[in-house]
Amino acid sequence: MTTDNPRFIDVLSDSTGETAEKVVRAALLQFPQAGAITRLHTRVRTKEAARPVLERAAREGALVVFTVVSPELREFVHAMTAEHRIEAMDVIGSLIGKLGTFLDREPINLPSAMLPLSEEYFRRIEAVEFAVKSDDGKEPRNFKKADVILVGVSRTSKTPLSTILAQRGLRVANIPLVLNVEPPAELYEAPQDRVVGLTIGLEQLCEIRQARLRQLGMPSETNYAMREHVRQELEYAARFFRKHPEWPVVDVTGRAIEETAVIILEHMKERDDRAKAARSSLL
Repeated sequence: MTTDNPRFIDVLSDSTGETAEKVVRAALLQFPQAGAITRLHTRVRTKEAARPVLERAAREGALVVFTVVSPELREFVHAMTAEHRIEAMDVIGSLIGKLGTFLDREPINLPSAMLPLSEEYFRRIEAVEFAVKSDDGKEPRNFKKADVILVGVSRTSKTPLSTILAQRGLRVANIPLVLNVEPPAELYEAPQDRVVGLTIGLEQLCEIRQARLRQLGMPSETNYAMREHVRQELEYAARFFRKHPEWPVVDVTGRAIEETAVIILEHMKERDDRAKAARSSLL
């Protein structure tokens, strides 16, 4: 595919569009060279707002992925996509129907953005604030309060991982490993079953760091991105992790951030299951 003939995916939602956009982006990971362009249309709650989006999709041959909970608007989208022969996918409509039948209940048909704010919502907001304050080792005192502490050399996705996990309601702190520099004592004072190490392949880390230096307008010949220095950093991190065999270590090489987050969540579940089993054995 060339940039002269791009393929568009229009994500249409009567709320924030987060659900549909995540589904689309997750699916697109299976097509790394596709070059599709995603366009997000949020808070589309009337036929008048939906019509120009759908008409444009028809003209440009776009795929429409939508999450609309209003039955009337959902029917309009279905009708218009059928009339104009637009490729479309209803992400949530069929699921709402199935759930209504299964639960024997009528849905309230309110976009999520219009629902009352829940305790879960405020917990996630608090977690995101915690992650921001605890990024890059800024507040070691927060380590004891964290649900997860991410440890790894620079550019192993610690910050974006912290953000994703925080959006799940987890309080996340992260700290960089610096060559031959001992981490603060607070790392060892925190519950050790909450620490997760991050590592990455040498070649990929060099490429990521060189790209970062170019982005900052800095020369690529600095130690930060030089192969030998990066190798020493990774070897130092590997030795450091071997001293702490109780820490799970996740290799992020070639992984999407979302995939790494799932692996960390699985480690946490295993940790919690072990803790529950240990408590049960004492009863």
